[in-house]
Amino acid sequence: MSRRPEQSAVIRGIGASEVGRRLPRSELALTLDACLEALADAGLDRSEIDGIATFPGGGFDSPGLAGPGAQEVQAALGLAVNWSYGGPEGGQLGGFFSAVLAVASGLARHVLVYRTVGEASAQGDAGRSRAMSFQGTTIPGFRKWLAPFDAHSPATWIALHAARHMHEFGTTRDHLAAIALNNRANAARNPAAVYRTPLTLEDYYEARMISEPFGMLDCDVPCDGSVAFVVSHVDTADDGPHPSIGIEGIGWALRQRPLWHAGPDLTGMAASDAAAHLWERSDLRPADVDQVQLYDGFTFLPLVWLEALGFCGKGEAGAFVGDGSRIALDGELPLDTGGGQLSAGRLHGCGLLHEACVQLLDRGGERQAGRPAVVAVGVGGGPTAGALTLVRR
Repeated sequence: MSRRPEQSAVIRGIGASEVGRRLPRSELALTLDACLEALADAGLDRSEIDGIATFPGGGFDSPGLAGPGAQEVQAALGLAVNWSYGGPEGGQLGGFFSAVLAVASGLARHVLVYRTVGEASAQGDAGRSRAMSFQGTTIPGFRKWLAPFDAHSPATWIALHAARHMHEFGTTRDHLAAIALNNRANAARNPAAVYRTPLTLEDYYEARMISEPFGMLDCDVPCDGSVAFVVSHVDTADDGPHPSIGIEGIGWALRQRPLWHAGPDLTGMAASDAAAHLWERSDLRPADVDQVQLYDGFTFLPLVWLEALGFCGKGEAGAFVGDGSRIALDGELPLDTGGGQLSAGRLHGCGLLHEACVQLLDRGGERQAGRPAVVAVGVGGGPTAGALTLVRR
């Protein structure tokens, strides 16, 4: 049986910089830390890297959200490449998926992929509004319609989707709290997480409200940091110092209007398209998945992904999560084992991909959730999304 293009690529190495709040280091320095660690993990010299990719690339319009561009990192590392990519379209996994396809098509053999953020430093004490208000400039795109209402943050936009889900299906803040408490419990076992102090349900309800139904603990943690991956051709999978990670399938479809406010289903968003595309391209099914790393920019979004990926029916994610025991490290479907973006830090979804690799390589330490054979990753919390299944080789 012929293999799908994504099955021609593997993840041969991973790396991560320090992750924290307002680190006293440049975004380029953090990027180089992650990239050099990924190269060492893959057992490759810089001279063997012939491709480089990132998302969203230099010049992105939100301070702290882009990191250094691909050409800047290429120059810093002294790489000679046959292929490079950096662009804002395609969602948070756009750079990674593009690297996979470049390897599959023969444009490159070993591609260095990285994702870097400096949001915590960019925001400073003013919070997200400082990084997204575009003071003194013309406000681009759809944000010009939101700025008059001081709606600079996705916390406002996604709260509307969460409220609709609650209205239609009876989802409660207790269900959202279960996500927050689960991810903090996992972060407490992760020495690299930003927030590790245990949370209680009382803590959750005492946190100040941000945008109904979201309180402070429903929102992810802006941070500074970088993660990196070496995507290599499957023919080289056994040449490294440790087993590579297989890519069984990817879902990247966007079949609805790519707008925050004009989707056909306000309770689902673009995750439904990416998830459907994934299973169309996969020999696996939800029952084959051992754990999930799902985008948690806000506590509502893992519920969206659980439904989109078919782990439960439409409108049933709240009940599926319940008190959180099902998604705990020792539960039937461990969720966001490293603490996710809610507690480990918002690396714009790529931290979740890194954590999936950590688990498949049995490097989780105290947070290792068994010995998973299949991990599903779902990234995106709005009008773009991407999903994939990674497998132990």
